[in-house]
Amino acid sequence: MSSIISVKNISKTFKVSKRKSGAKEALKSFFKREYKYIKAIDDISFDIEKGEIVGYIGPNGAGKSTTIKILSGILVPDEGTCKINGMVPWKQREEYVSKIGVVFGQRSQLWWDIPAEDTFDLLQDIYKIDKKEYLKTKEELVKLLGIEEIIKIPVRQLSLGQRMRCEIVASLLHKPKILFLDEPTIGLDAVSKVIIRDFIKKINEKDKITVILTTHDMSDIEALAKRIILIGKGKVLYDGTLKKLKQKYDMYKHITVETTERIEQLQLEGIVSQEKIDTGYLFTIDTKILKISNFLNHLSENTLINDIEIDNQSIDDIILKLYEDMGL
Repeated sequence: MSSIISVKNISKTFKVSKRKSGAKEALKSFFKREYKYIKAIDDISFDIEKGEIVGYIGPNGAGKSTTIKILSGILVPDEGTCKINGMVPWKQREEYVSKIGVVFGQRSQLWWDIPAEDTFDLLQDIYKIDKKEYLKTKEELVKLLGIEEIIKIPVRQLSLGQRMRCEIVASLLHKPKILFLDEPTIGLDAVSKVIIRDFIKKINEKDKITVILTTHDMSDIEALAKRIILIGKGKVLYDGTLKKLKQKYDMYKHITVETTERIEQLQLEGIVSQEKIDTGYLFTIDTKILKISNFLNHLSENTLINDIEIDNQSIDDIILKLYEDMGL
């Protein structure tokens, strides 16, 4: 299967003015400015197939936003190239943007003082969408996101969750084949997050829309993306399935042991931590060193256990461990 997105060796460096703090330095920089060069992304390559949902993640300053801006045609790389849906974004920009959808969680494409529905009508003219097709698509999207009444209210009166649902409709009215989502659930309540995640799954399954998702909310990644691309210090550090990442890093288990007895500090290799809690003790063990069955057998020989609860590491813990190993 040919890739709908093919990125080859792209790099981007920014020239940034620098000066020390203080009035004297500010005056000095006014007459003679000094610069430093920051390599935002460095020789990045990856391919994405049609219909994939890919989580593009990394810490702040890793180069995520720069990559997305290049892929959406806003920036031009210093080196390398990419072909998306058969086009080079910055060379065929007008045609290209008519085939993609972009949602930035902290920026709006909706007109603030008018209802979202009026913005939708404007977008129909901008994208030159057939009237019949437009009305059908709008009705489907609005119904799926449950915003039939919300789109009639001025955008400035909407909650963040309501506005974000309208933003997503606006980005999909022209039926793009690729959707870039940059922090789509930032600041949203739990209910709004679930609604948006379920919607993304549905349109991906129904229309095979390719989705690139950048977010710091790992629960978004876990809910939507089977594959992740981890970027750090401008380079791709990991490109693979979330399942393999969990297998590699999910070695720690949190075991809550409910007991009324006192447990002295256990001296078993593989116990990462032992903490006293209200109902007993919380242990963290490294299962690559110590099997859970061996740990429980050892504990039950000397302790009356009332109940046991075993938890896996959260996806956040796994990603943090990966960041640590990569020196981020």
